Amino acid sequence: MNLQLHTYDPADAEAWDIFCGATHQATFLHSRLFLSYHGNRFQDCSLIFKEEGRLVGVLPAAQHPDDNRSVVSHPGITYGGILHQDGLRGERMVEAFSMMCRHYAECGHTKLIYKAIPFFYHRTPAQDDLYALFRLGAQRIRCDLSSTIDLQCRLPVSERRKRSLKKARRAGAVIREGSEYLPAFWQVVTDNLKRKHQTVPVHTLAEVAMLAERFPSNISCVVALLADSVVAGVLIFATPTVDHAQYIASNEAGYEISALDAVFEHCIATAGGDGKRWFDFGISTENSGLALNEGLYRFKSEFGGGGAVHEFFEIDLQGVQNVT
Repeated sequence: MNLQLHTYDPADAEAWDIFCGATHQATFLHSRLFLSYHGNRFQDCSLIFKEEGRLVGVLPAAQHPDDNRSVVSHPGITYGGILHQDGLRGERMVEAFSMMCRHYAECGHTKLIYKAIPFFYHRTPAQDDLYALFRLGAQRIRCDLSSTIDLQCRLPVSERRKRSLKKARRAGAVIREGSEYLPAFWQVVTDNLKRKHQTVPVHTLAEVAMLAERFPSNISCVVALLADSVVAGVLIFATPTVDHAQYIASNEAGYEISALDAVFEHCIATAGGDGKRWFDFGISTENSGLALNEGLYRFKSEFGGGGAVHEFFEIDLQGVQNVT
């Protein structure tokens, strides 16, 4: 059977999302419904792989916003990669990568930046793409370190985290979940980033509210209230295998009572109750992975997590055109 490559067309959106829903690695971030919130911010370069007219794989991708000679999978999401339902394993994945690289090279691109999907998002092992990257001579250009709890084998929670949880409960922290808390929580996020890093959130409140409305089963806002005021919280991105903390923030009142400890214990318990295998705190690295915020990483790890990486690879498209 012959593998065929097609460029993505908006008319493919429904078929794309249906296909992604049954793949081994995709999350809602890979759906066209999610990717479309970017509007015209990126020039789409996504690909579809077919075999005898049947869809067997997709690659969400777009042109690098600062370098029109580069393609990224995908610049608008944390992790990308080829998504499949068993149709692209072993040598078939190598073939798909070779076709993909030739296509992008013929379009005038010189490199592909591939943001591999971390293993804990996989519903079943599906790292054939990493093998294909090796075969094509890809170079790992970035590695971020995240703290991730295996909910079936959680490591011991530190005594400091246990004390902090008791402190939050004694102070009367009340945990609530709901989109109605999003505006107040986003103000905490915004103030926190401005105070600590002189930056602003990647997403605006309007964007987050829109995404939460589009994905009510996947995006939730969990907060700690003190005297009916939001003092800390987290935005949870829920996927088939993982509940991931996308935004984490606390104000000064929240820090004083260790409110985040109560928030996280609630979220971890919820993830386990929902049958998730993992709870992920997100990366603690800066400067494209070259610096580790050890204090932040220690805080997250003390909840019983271990290290997991997000890997970025670069393929020289001119160098792999003849790979079969």
